[in-house]
Amino acid sequence: MESFEYQAPTKVIFGKNAEEKIGAEVKNLGMKKALLVYGGGSVIKSGLMERVEKSLEGYEIEYVEFGGVKPNPTVAHAKEGIKLAVKENIDIVIGVGGGSTIDTAKAIAHGTANKDVDLWDIWSKKVPVTKSLPVGAVLTIPAAGSEMSDSAVLTNEELGKKSGINTPFNRCKFAIMNPELAFTLPKYQLFAGITDIMMHTMERYFIPGISCQLTDELAEGLLRTVISNAKILMENQENYDAMAEIMWAGSLSHNNLMELGRGKDFSVHKFGHALSAKYDVTHGASLSAVWGAWANELYMGAADRFARFARKVWGIEESDEVRAAQEGIKKTVEFFSLIGMPTSISGLGLNPSKEEIGELALLATANGTMKLSRIRPLDTDDAKKIFEMAR
Repeated sequence: MESFEYQAPTKVIFGKNAEEKIGAEVKNLGMKKALLVYGGGSVIKSGLMERVEKSLEGYEIEYVEFGGVKPNPTVAHAKEGIKLAVKENIDIVIGVGGGSTIDTAKAIAHGTANKDVDLWDIWSKKVPVTKSLPVGAVLTIPAAGSEMSDSAVLTNEELGKKSGINTPFNRCKFAIMNPELAFTLPKYQLFAGITDIMMHTMERYFIPGISCQLTDELAEGLLRTVISNAKILMENQENYDAMAEIMWAGSLSHNNLMELGRGKDFSVHKFGHALSAKYDVTHGASLSAVWGAWANELYMGAADRFARFARKVWGIEESDEVRAAQEGIKKTVEFFSLIGMPTSISGLGLNPSKEEIGELALLATANGTMKLSRIRPLDTDDAKKIFEMAR
């Protein structure tokens, strides 16, 4: 087991009507004026924003609304939020929505606290984050895990680049999670989120040569929980217990718990980010579209891990490791298909040319400066091959 440091400082308020407690949380932090960040307006139509604002008013917390976050949030939009936050003297930023909204809230918090620094300089790691405003989250979409993670992702549309930063300043002070808020999500959005939850766990799992029994058991249990409850939600999206399991799994999958003693390998995310940056496709769908190709290319370098995954997660009894690994990959791809996720790039409605495949490979490998995967280093040519296999 590798050495590690672990801290998950986010306070979680979980359960029915949890959003009504937001005023008390903000007051306890000593904050006086909040920027409420949201997306396309569903949180207003549903009445959620009204409940959030009523709770803030009950504790004499001022607030300003900032909407318009896209599913693949952009640097340009976050910069607009920074201007508003500076103008209004905001002292806490609260994301009301899913991962895109919470990531935008984090970016606004960083940019407001460092108002003389260009946000992309922070995002491209030219300038380190040494201070930020506190961030809170009211989660409506179980998916990205941003409510407890130290990461945030934005797209620079001018450069056609999607990238993330990891910093302790990305940790939310509190995360309010009411599973009922996800009952009315479009099914595609819900299951794209479930795919992301699984991927956050698997991106930390398929790393060979390191013994981490407890971390393995936690990851395998999380994956089994997600798979079984996803099937329940296919039949009844308003099953509270099933949605609660999925929502909690989303937080645990990406708050670093699943990597303790092993670390992580987000190579599939690099492929997915390239697709999202170039074609603006849904994040979870971009991951399922390439995972099968990635796994089939690399599993022989970690056959024991893939075989364990097959047996522990899917209940496969095959004794031969290679055949078990292959069956586990097949079962996973079949599950993505079952929940309506694409399992190829063509399933995203795309047919990239050979030239575009090359562009995607360069995006995934940071113009050839980065090698992907801890199973076997993948260069730009390897990335091209995987995109071709996924086509």
